[in-house]
Amino acid sequence: MTTSSAVNANISIEQLGDIALICIDNPPVNASGQLVRQGLLDAVTQLNSTAETKVIAIYAAGRTFVAGADIKEFGKPPLEPYLPDVFNAIEASAIPVISILHGTALGGGFELALSTHARIGLKGLKIGLPEVNLGLLPGAGGTQRLPRLAGMGFTLDMALSGKPVSGEAALESGAIDRLVEGDPRDVALAMAQEVIDGTLATRPTGSLQVTADETLLEETANKLRMKQPHLFSPHKIVEAVAASTLPLAEGLKVERAAFMEAMETPQRGGLIHAFFGERAVSNIPEAKGDARDIAKVGIIGGGTMGSGIATACLLAGLPVRLIEVAQDGLDRGVATITKNLEGAVKRGKLTEAKKAAALAALEPSLAMEDLADVDLVIEAVFESMDVKRDIFGKLDTICKDGAILASNTSYLDINEIAACTNRPGDVLGLHFFSPAHVMRLLEIVQGAESAPEVLATGFAFAKRLKKVGVLAQVCDGFIGNRIMNHYAKAVGYLVLDGASPAEVDQALEGFGLAMGPHKVGDLAGLDIGWANRKRTAHLRDPADRYATPHADRICEQGWFGRKTGSGYYTYEDKHPKVNPEAIKIIEDLRSELNITPQDFSAEEIVDRYLTAMIVESIRVIEDGTAKRPVDVDMVFLFGYGFPRFRGGPLHQADQIGTKALIKRIEGYAADDARYWQVPQLLRDMDAAGQTFADLNKKG
Repeated sequence: MTTSSAVNANISIEQLGDIALICIDNPPVNASGQLVRQGLLDAVTQLNSTAETKVIAIYAAGRTFVAGADIKEFGKPPLEPYLPDVFNAIEASAIPVISILHGTALGGGFELALSTHARIGLKGLKIGLPEVNLGLLPGAGGTQRLPRLAGMGFTLDMALSGKPVSGEAALESGAIDRLVEGDPRDVALAMAQEVIDGTLATRPTGSLQVTADETLLEETANKLRMKQPHLFSPHKIVEAVAASTLPLAEGLKVERAAFMEAMETPQRGGLIHAFFGERAVSNIPEAKGDARDIAKVGIIGGGTMGSGIATACLLAGLPVRLIEVAQDGLDRGVATITKNLEGAVKRGKLTEAKKAAALAALEPSLAMEDLADVDLVIEAVFESMDVKRDIFGKLDTICKDGAILASNTSYLDINEIAACTNRPGDVLGLHFFSPAHVMRLLEIVQGAESAPEVLATGFAFAKRLKKVGVLAQVCDGFIGNRIMNHYAKAVGYLVLDGASPAEVDQALEGFGLAMGPHKVGDLAGLDIGWANRKRTAHLRDPADRYATPHADRICEQGWFGRKTGSGYYTYEDKHPKVNPEAIKIIEDLRSELNITPQDFSAEEIVDRYLTAMIVESIRVIEDGTAKRPVDVDMVFLFGYGFPRFRGGPLHQADQIGTKALIKRIEGYAADDARYWQVPQLLRDMDAAGQTFADLNKKG
């Protein structure tokens, strides 16, 4: 006899003789929202109250098993029943409960499976514990039940990386019991029958014992202290996994306490902001329209940027026509692209077959006329307006109607470039960041006449390349480089006033940057910034204090960083050392400028750097270069190495508060009132009691 009943809108029970199938149906990804949690608890309780059922099988409708928490509940008071209580009830069921996993089983979804008495995966399954990416740790049994099934090493790898694991790897580790093919409901019914027949073993996960690996725990803890000293949740994950040797109930208490501690950290707030911000930046009215189809991309320039952009397009499955003016430049470009793709193979991101297919989709050419049939052209030559004007004038006559003409310029005026064509509506900026096939940020620069469907195409293109597209308006440097140029002055002032480049780098690395600004400059090439300073020298206000005479003098020596062996540091071996000659240049300049060196603490260095970044970020919002604070934050998270756990400069501004920021800026202004000025928007926000989070909601 078969009967079906709905427990609630998301959970139903199908009774087939002595087998009960519980179906989770909460599209699009069966998130573990309150109705799912309540329905599961009610269903298991109801089935245990009768003698009719011999086995319960939980499966999910749609394209995936439970793929994590319900993001609509983020930031709101928690609703009962809580996941740990639901899963404890499932594990305590007197009737064996099995789970059928398909698609993805992530976070609480995988922890649900761990609480059942056997786990069956369908081919193509991926499991994961991604909580660390939100500043959290698995808080519903993941750190306690998974070690009992798969060991401490597998658990630590999953929980600390946050990366999904294949069904095959899950089966090999013992995290799941079978990996089969079929429809989730059909497999649920068949596996339930195997439980009854005795051919599929079931057992409560909590009944299993964990073999302690003290050496692994100690090595992992030490590595985290060295590599991730700023973070909170990874260290708590190790502590929680260590507690899995305790009886399950005791270990769950340790895990829950650690989870609640992580919930209260600022890092969790920063990572949640980053999580939502990444999704919010493409949701803008300016890009509402039907995106044009991009079937083939043309790229002008085979240098570092052009080759990186070409690599990104090829990795996304887009054919690329690469244009250079000379054969040797074209050969170098093809060689760089080939090397990039080979690197992807070595890292396991690409198969040999896909690498071969990507190279087959690359068409090198010395003739710009070969761009006549492409749908999108990206110009990636050096920063010269005369050169770019010439290129776009030619493209206007070569490219077909409807083709989008884009410049990868870092600073130059898109409107001036567009004016060289008879189709300014088809022109926009696509500012990639180096290395372009790795860095996820793509500034999409809107010209005065860029058509809405052209902007929509820019965002669709970013998505296809798996990049984070952020809308920017035209100004020198757009969002990121404009702000960077401002806070770079604060770094220069710190060095002139007494801090050494190494002290600045160490302080900011302590804040969470992967590399300090002087190390970054040496890595990128100090000549790049030098060239830009010379380009914009005529715009410099003589009344402003010049921030980087020491950088200019270092470049005048031919010291451009790593590529010349010397910059702020020397590079005779793998470990950079402070360049004493650069220090002498700085000290001599202080004497010439009659500067008495000050001592700066690491905290003072960070405060000045961050405040300068915040001030110009506010101005970018104030004048509309960026539409919303979240856009600025995502630019810095995905393009400039700002620590993700800190959420971005304007998220940090909210943590500091408007009053404290105004007081800090006014204090700095006592030394330099031209550089340190309180933006009017900040004063207005303070008067209105507003935060940047409030402005995001309005945007």
